[in-house]
Amino acid sequence: MSVKQVLIVGGGMVGAACAIKLAKQGMQVCVIEQQVIDPQAVLQSDQVDIRVSAINRFSEQLLDELGAMPALRQNRIAQYTQLEAYEDKPEQLLFDSQELGASHLGHLVENKLIQAALWAQFEKYDIKVCSPEGQAQQLLQTPQGATLIYEHEQFECDLIIAADGGRSRIRQLAGIGVTGWQYQQHCMGILIKLDAPQQTKTWQQFKPTGPIAFLPMQYPYANLIWYDEGSKLKALQQLDGATLKQRIQEHFFELPGDFEVVTAAVFPLARQHANTYVSKRLALVGDAAHTINPLAGQGVNLGFKDVVALTHALEGCESLDDALNRYQRQRRGENLLMMSMMDACYFGFSNSLSPLKRLRNLALSAANKSGPIKRQVLKHAMGGVT
Repeated sequence: MSVKQVLIVGGGMVGAACAIKLAKQGMQVCVIEQQVIDPQAVLQSDQVDIRVSAINRFSEQLLDELGAMPALRQNRIAQYTQLEAYEDKPEQLLFDSQELGASHLGHLVENKLIQAALWAQFEKYDIKVCSPEGQAQQLLQTPQGATLIYEHEQFECDLIIAADGGRSRIRQLAGIGVTGWQYQQHCMGILIKLDAPQQTKTWQQFKPTGPIAFLPMQYPYANLIWYDEGSKLKALQQLDGATLKQRIQEHFFELPGDFEVVTAAVFPLARQHANTYVSKRLALVGDAAHTINPLAGQGVNLGFKDVVALTHALEGCESLDDALNRYQRQRRGENLLMMSMMDACYFGFSNSLSPLKRLRNLALSAANKSGPIKRQVLKHAMGGVT
């Protein structure tokens, strides 16, 4: 039994990519999204988004395949060629694209631009966008199809794909539970305007209070990431630009030039993993299936891998159950491994115990000199693509 009509709930980056991928396979696709955007208006806007993603080479190839990458290359986008992680220099771990003979490791792009570049393809593939009032009330799944019911409308299809984020309403209606926890820390993103040439190295420094990171966006912008206690970050967010700049200078020692603060936002951190990714005529993708510590910026890359795995499993499938189970087998274990690796790194560095600190620095230094192992890790970070 082939799948012909698909309903995707959530039109963010992952949901939009899934919509185009399935439409290219000949399926009729409807996207449910409350916040409808005008993609051309977003792409032409000079308002810079504080939310950015580090898309790796795998994600870049997917966005090329879906027709979004050309528009992004003409917009605010920044290649990064080096990725550095350290606690105390000189014992750092440095990944360089030249080690694999590649031109770059990935790109840093604003989330809203990725979404808009994908939405710009919807008309080409006759993808419908619907915005029913309120939230979904009921989800019905039968051998004949699936129905999603809202207060004034209902939608019938062969398959529902939940791409509606970490607080997925569709996952809740399907009765799918999650395991996870709230991290003790929050994360503050700070958009700055930097008085320095275009930067191509992104770095992360581990501190007992939590990591900090520098993400170079297209000149003259950059994004700073600051982990700490939620109350402390919320207090910092309330400071005027000049005072916040002073606090940043006291906490970030490696900034390449002078800067001005544009805006800042604080986000809670949570780890969450759905107990199953599939249910009869339902599949979860992206944050609806897994939310990961943003330590290495892997969230959207994992979501795009979900999209590729699910759409490949569905293409020409005779049994929907078999296709969905194949998708789950391919992705759930890999996502769990990545989540666990990020947690090990996060908890391993979030303390000031002297013996552990020395051991951590030795481990980073050894990893930096590991040769073939380091190249394999680098290739994995690029999404398995060079």
